[in-house]
Amino acid sequence: MKTIIKYELVINEALRSALNYHTPDEQINEFIRFFGRHIGSDRIYIFEDCKERHGTDNTYEWCAEGVIPEIDRLQNVDMDVIKWWYDTFSKGESISITDIEDIKEEHRASYDMLKAQNVRNVVVCPLRYKDEISGFFGVDNPPKSDYRGLTTFLDMIGTLLISFLKLRNSFIKSNKEAKLSSYSSLSKIYTSMYWVDVQTKRYHIVKMTDQVLECLGKDFKKMGEYKVRDDFCGYINDIAEKTCIESQLQESLEFLDISTMEERLLGENSITHEFIDKISGWCRSRFIPVDYDENGRLLHVLFCIECIEEEKKRENRLIYLARTDLMTGLYNRGSGEKRIIELLKEKTGGLFCLIDCDKFKSINDTYGHSVGDKVIIAVAEKLRKTCRDSDVVLRLGGDEFAIFMPKMLERTVAEKFFERLFENIRQIDVIEMPGKSIEISLGACFYNGYEETSFEQLYRKADGAMYQSKKQKGYSVVIYGEGM
Repeated sequence: MKTIIKYELVINEALRSALNYHTPDEQINEFIRFFGRHIGSDRIYIFEDCKERHGTDNTYEWCAEGVIPEIDRLQNVDMDVIKWWYDTFSKGESISITDIEDIKEEHRASYDMLKAQNVRNVVVCPLRYKDEISGFFGVDNPPKSDYRGLTTFLDMIGTLLISFLKLRNSFIKSNKEAKLSSYSSLSKIYTSMYWVDVQTKRYHIVKMTDQVLECLGKDFKKMGEYKVRDDFCGYINDIAEKTCIESQLQESLEFLDISTMEERLLGENSITHEFIDKISGWCRSRFIPVDYDENGRLLHVLFCIECIEEEKKRENRLIYLARTDLMTGLYNRGSGEKRIIELLKEKTGGLFCLIDCDKFKSINDTYGHSVGDKVIIAVAEKLRKTCRDSDVVLRLGGDEFAIFMPKMLERTVAEKFFERLFENIRQIDVIEMPGKSIEISLGACFYNGYEETSFEQLYRKADGAMYQSKKQKGYSVVIYGEGM
């Protein structure tokens, strides 16, 4: 009786000490610390079972000074290694081993595990909730005294620990629900949002579009949006394969790879990837880190998807305006030169041409600038029609144009191009200029793609050829030669 009263006093003191802390985790750690110091053992620990994995995890541990912690190593321990413990627990008994050498022959796997932890003797009691075993609570190397009394003491503690663990689970659940509720507000700017456990790959669906639900099928929809699910990787890869265009699929799958997430998010507030969705058009997916453990290990992320089709249209429009001559729709001088310089850096050989309209000033003076603009637009359209999609056609300014034709290196081929161009220019008919034809002069030079060259060097050569071309009457072209 005195022993029980003594145990109750110790438990009361432990409870008062634990309740000085605010969170369930802190309270549990203080509770087992208190008993560890009181008992005088090497280690006190809690293992919680995961029947789906058929394993048990060391979730809490107190170690005496100088004793090496085992909590990081003892995760997902196969239940079969200590099956005989569970068999004993199911009989309503606890494990009490006064010398582990006594189990060496009969339970070798358990012996090897305990020996590796420098355990000499151990007392372990089950954690029971609603008559079901959910784990165990153990003491390594307690003083060799009253093992029966210690077992009774641990059974009493085990009941309290179950209460603490249930409070912890409720605390975690309420925090998670509060987070998901706050994420629901954030999710308004996204078409889909998921809360993902990076370590277990389990996930909550915070928000999902009807299109994605239709893609996944009726059975998935019946499960309910907020149910916790396993295997985020398999789920999101399946969606990507069904909705992402083929040319972007591999890059999208690499972005979705959870195994590299911690490394890619290091030092980042978020990481993003843009892709074309068969349903919505351009989309942007984003991973946002939520929290880390005390060792800096990433625990949870938000995965969000937003439709950026309108944004892409605006972006493409701005890009178009930045690089396009608004009058003609050709490259403007800046963007056209930039593209030709890129090709020259790649040592892409080809034909460079300068073109301008003959006596253009007199057209403006005689018919007005609005007619002059119509001439420029008409010439630009004929250049576009005559050139290939791979050719860079730009308006340098006024009535002056330039063309770089990659891989056009033969004079005979170039001459056929000139003939087609001149024939197309002859077809220009400006209604305000009845009976008046448009004539152009052209200077050209080849770049063989071997030696280094620059846009300025090509321009000077073609300009020299243009000077000679201007001396000739009508449609004329001069290709730069060594004598120039």
